Amino acid sequence: MKRIAIIGSTGSGKSTLAKRLGAVLDLPAIELDSLHWLPGWVERDTATFRSLVDEATRGERWITEGGYSEVRDLVWGRADTIVWVNLPFWTNFWQLFRRTVHRARTGIPVCNGNTETWRHSFFSNDSVLLWLFKSYWRNLERFPKALEEYGQERKVVILKSQDEMDSFVENLLRKV
Repeated sequence: MKRIAIIGSTGSGKSTLAKRLGAVLDLPAIELDSLHWLPGWVERDTATFRSLVDEATRGERWITEGGYSEVRDLVWGRADTIVWVNLPFWTNFWQLFRRTVHRARTGIPVCNGNTETWRHSFFSNDSVLLWLFKSYWRNLERFPKALEEYGQERKVVILKSQDEMDSFVENLLRKV
C-alpha cells in the first residue's frame, strides 16, 4: 500500500484514519479539502482543483482523504488501495455533530484558514450537517458503483465501525 484513497461521508473519520495510516506507513498526506476550498469557504473552479490534485497524486507514495467525484479518476485511478469508511448513518452523524460543535466552540482552523462557525454550521443552507443528510445515502448508492469500476485492479477495504478501523491500523502495525 503506497497510494491510498480514503473515502466516506463527511464526518466519518477519513482524516483521522488518514493521519493514522500515514504515520504507520510513512505516507505523505494529501488533504483534498485544502486543495478544494479557498479562504472564506470559496470553492476552487473544477479545472484548477483537478490540476492541483493531478500534481499532488503523481508521486509514488501518498494518502488522500475525500470523495470528490470531480477528481475520482485521478485519485482512485492512481491509488493501489481504496479504503471506504462506511459507518452507519447515526454513528456518522453523531461523530460529525460532536466535531462540528467542538470546531464552532474553539474556532480551530480547518483548511486554508477556514473555520466552522455556529451560524454556518447549524443555521445555514451550507451546513456540514445538512450536507451529511443530503449526501450520505447518495454515497451509499454511488460508491459501490464506482468501486465496481475502479476496485477491480485495486485492493478495496470497507470499514463499517470504529473497531474495524482500529483493527485495520493495528494489523498494519504488526506487518510494518
